[in-house]
Amino acid sequence: MSIIKEIHVPDIGDFKNVDVIEVTVAVGDIIDVDTPLIMLESDKATMEVPSSLLGVVREIKVKAGDKVSQGDLILYLDVAESVSAPERPSVVTETAAASGTGEAREVRVPDIGDFKNVPIIEVLVAPGDHVEIDTSLIVLESDKASMEVPSPFAGTIQSVEVKVGDPVSQGDLILVLRESGADAAAKPQLPDTLSVVTLAPRTPKPASAPPPPPVKSMPMETAAPSFAKVHASPSVRRFARELGVDLTRLAKGSGPKGRILKEDVQGFVKQVMSGALAPTAPATGGVAGGGVLNLLPWPEVDFAKFGPVEAKPLSRIKKLSGANLARNWVMIPAVTYHEDADITDLEAFRLQINKEGEKSGGVKLTMLAFMIKACVRTLQRFPEFNASLDGENLIYKQYYHIAFAADTPNGLVVPVVKDADKKGVFDIAKETGELAKKARDGKLGPADMQGACFTISSVGGIGGTYFSPIVNAPEVAILGASKSVMKPVWDGKQFAPRLILPLSLSADHRVIDGALATRFNVYLAQLLADFRRVLL
Repeated sequence: MSIIKEIHVPDIGDFKNVDVIEVTVAVGDIIDVDTPLIMLESDKATMEVPSSLLGVVREIKVKAGDKVSQGDLILYLDVAESVSAPERPSVVTETAAASGTGEAREVRVPDIGDFKNVPIIEVLVAPGDHVEIDTSLIVLESDKASMEVPSPFAGTIQSVEVKVGDPVSQGDLILVLRESGADAAAKPQLPDTLSVVTLAPRTPKPASAPPPPPVKSMPMETAAPSFAKVHASPSVRRFARELGVDLTRLAKGSGPKGRILKEDVQGFVKQVMSGALAPTAPATGGVAGGGVLNLLPWPEVDFAKFGPVEAKPLSRIKKLSGANLARNWVMIPAVTYHEDADITDLEAFRLQINKEGEKSGGVKLTMLAFMIKACVRTLQRFPEFNASLDGENLIYKQYYHIAFAADTPNGLVVPVVKDADKKGVFDIAKETGELAKKARDGKLGPADMQGACFTISSVGGIGGTYFSPIVNAPEVAILGASKSVMKPVWDGKQFAPRLILPLSLSADHRVIDGALATRFNVYLAQLLADFRRVLL
């Protein structure tokens, strides 16, 4: 016996009325879980909608050219009764239900933001272990931070499906555990998304229908302009961009209907490396008559022949962030502008407030908190700095999330103070202190490091005079702050001792020219010299 099921458009983020550019199944087709049903294309990306069930296609309700949004009906699927109940992420067997031993639960990687293929650096549990809700199961480490994945259930581990070194993304299976009867009765039923934090609403369904299994997350990937008519999935497009491959040079793929597969991209790269094909300039940076970077190979040196050596591996954060830094350094035509800010009065005010103590509620004001607040005001005055370059468009942001570089034993990480324009300096000082501690302890989560508009890199606690910070794409500027020093400054009558803070502003010259960058620096220095200007 079979049951007819409706398959709807799942959660596709904030996108609505997205064009259907291809229907990849037909009536009568037998499809499996994750079989692509339709392909959507917005002005930003192409994405596939996979099936959440296996069965036979009975009726298709969309066609190429239609516009769909989350919750719209795609097709009717004839599903065998034995698989009509939700298959994921939990299964309740008749034996388990009868014996009262609880439900078998699949625990999957929750929403970890935009991070994908994050390596597992530690597995904290083993089969047979009993875990409580929020017990840490595995530790992940991206190029920005380490993060722990907690258990959303209490129970006994039946099997662990991952190991150290495995790369995982949202939705990947971590382990299977069985809730005890007491565990299941002690708490309400949890959502079947198994995410630590559920960020998006579930797809609406008729009240009479049982809840469907969660569909795979489909991140909206920005496609390069030259990829617009390429027949390839978002994951293959992303893979090609990471390797710098122009997919338009692959005339036809080896997949169904000429779809370009990952193997096709790898084969193309091998041909280029062997000399069978000539490389081309990157689509984002090439110009007519221009060339590509024709660099000499990295020198191979046997350092041991010159004396004793010791090899130590780079930390994972340094290894992974190095690729981002190299890309930003090569692709962003950044110029650094320097300015001195007189913070004599501001520093005296800060020390006075901290000495009073009771007004701050125990929070110690830091110069970083004042700098963040001053940067917000300066970004409001010069909105080009609160923007990102997207092809030929400049995206102006209406929010003010300020990142700051935090020094940790494993390298620099960059937590973000969200909505800094809506917070006072005491709130900012408290939040930066908490984020810095989480960074040192390796406890920063993805949400703590995403969405920044502008970054401050302060080395003043260590020393230094001026430096050239690297712009952190997709931001267009970054501010460096060095150690403040007392200097003699001519006031028109005499030299007076003044506390001077050296500022170094690196800016993307494609968006910000020298005059605008200098005005930004001068205005910021004025705010720090007389903080009352922030109120104007």
